[in-house]
Amino acid sequence: MWPPDPSPEAAPEPAGGPRADAAVPGLRALLPAPAFLCSRKGRLLLAEAGLSFITFVCYVASSASAFLTAPLLEFLLALYFLFAGAMQLNDKWQGLCWPMMDFLRCVTAALIYFAISITAVAKYSDGASKAAGVFGFFATIVFAIDFYLIFNDVAKFLKQGDSATETTAGKAEEENSSDSDSNSD
Repeated sequence: MWPPDPSPEAAPEPAGGPRADAAVPGLRALLPAPAFLCSRKGRLLLAEAGLSFITFVCYVASSASAFLTAPLLEFLLALYFLFAGAMQLNDKWQGLCWPMMDFLRCVTAALIYFAISITAVAKYSDGASKAAGVFGFFATIVFAIDFYLIFNDVAKFLKQGDSATETTAGKAEEENSSDSDSNSD
C-alpha cells in the first residue's frame, strides 16, 4: 500500500527465468519521494494539482468552457513544481529563484481562480459551471495558503540574514570605536 515499503524483501527468482516485474525499479525512479509527498509543501502541491484538475474537468463539461485554460495551466504548473520539489531540482538548478517563481505562481493562480470562479458562478446557470466555480474557490484558498506560507518562509530567511548582517556590522563598529578610544589616549 501507500507509502511503498522502502526495503521490500527480494522474492526468490522463479526457476523459469527473470521476474516479470524486473522493470519496476526503473519506473519507480520517476515517482516522487514519499517523504516530499508527506511534507507540508508536497501536500499543498498535491491539493493544488487535484483541485486544478477537477476544476478543469468541470469547465470542460460546462457552458463556461472559455475558462478551461487557466485550470489546465495551473494543473501542469503544480505538477511541474511537485516533481521539481520531489526530485530536488531546486538544489540542482541554482540559477533559478525557486521561492520567487513558486510565490508568483501561487499569487497569480489565486487571483485568476478567484476572478473566473466569481464569473462562473454569477454568469452561468448550469450545474457544471457552478461546480467549477465552487472548486475554483477551494483552489483559491489552497493557493492563497501556499503563497502565505512561502511569504512567511522568505520573510524569516531575510530577517535572519538582516540580523546576521547587523550583528557583524555592530561588532565591526564597536571594534572601530574601541580602537579609536585607545588611540586617543
